[in-house]
Amino acid sequence: MKLLVTGGLGFIGSNFVRLMLAKKRNVRIVNLDVKTYAGNPENLKGMAGAARHRWVKGDIADAKIVDRVMTGVDAVVHFAAESHVDRSIHDAGAFLKTNVIGTQVLLDSAKRHGIGRFVHVSTDEVYGSVAKGQSKEDDALLPNSPYAASKAASDLMARAYHVTHKLPVIVTRCSNNFGPYQFPEKALPVMITNWIDGIPFPLYGDGKNIRDWIHVLDHCRAIELVLRKGVPGEIYNVGGTASLSNKRLVEGVRKIMGVDRSLITPVADRLGHDRRYAVNCSKLYRLGFKHATTFDKALASTVAWYRENEAWWRPLKSKSGYKRYYKRNYKGLGKR
Repeated sequence: MKLLVTGGLGFIGSNFVRLMLAKKRNVRIVNLDVKTYAGNPENLKGMAGAARHRWVKGDIADAKIVDRVMTGVDAVVHFAAESHVDRSIHDAGAFLKTNVIGTQVLLDSAKRHGIGRFVHVSTDEVYGSVAKGQSKEDDALLPNSPYAASKAASDLMARAYHVTHKLPVIVTRCSNNFGPYQFPEKALPVMITNWIDGIPFPLYGDGKNIRDWIHVLDHCRAIELVLRKGVPGEIYNVGGTASLSNKRLVEGVRKIMGVDRSLITPVADRLGHDRRYAVNCSKLYRLGFKHATTFDKALASTVAWYRENEAWWRPLKSKSGYKRYYKRNYKGLGKR
């Protein structure tokens, strides 16, 4: 099978590429990634099955490049996205171009090439904040950040192509991912790498916002399952094994790393910060999905990975662009 993966240099995409090449000897992957600040070729260094992988540098919003890489492809798994809520608050333009227009370009090309299956990877944030219970796949979309709004728009575009053009599109909506190769702007890698250096972690607001956490490899296993067994036109929620407040998450990491509570610094809350996410995953479980790891084991292994791979994350945090972003977002908290 020849598979087109978009955003395969990013956090989730690179873990998916690694998984597929290691487990599926009949899979060849074309990886379309424009290599933004969060796209890192080092994420795929030394991976199994590298000879069956080809990276093409290109923008998913560029129809010519997309048409070129779509030729001869059996299926598409679409990860490529601007994904950080904080950055979308500062500047939503890039999110609309990549997440909405880029998805439309891919769908158009997949339609022209008669692609057999198109998995569109989305987020539970499209449902908005959930006061109680769990979001189901047919619930209303009530996104509250520019990022979530752009992903909701791309979900609806994917659905429209299935209904209108009979394109075999499947949408997945996942909860918060963590694990190796996550760019150090998201909560856990910021927390872990800051504390390795004795720098405070900026905790938004009162820390009572609740998230559902899934290890990235479990997410990738779920996507592989949906790619094989999912029903075109359907949406599948992908949830984790732990639902907990940010304060509890921070305390868990603090205990693993043995750092003092003085390295937790409250900062002004994020604008439009959703209070709680939770998804119902019954449809995914009916396909046969089971988590491969517990939250506690996965969290400990993630902390260990960042401790053991400073050569991966230190160059990323030393770049001037990262320093400017951090200073702008957290008003200079911690010396960089």
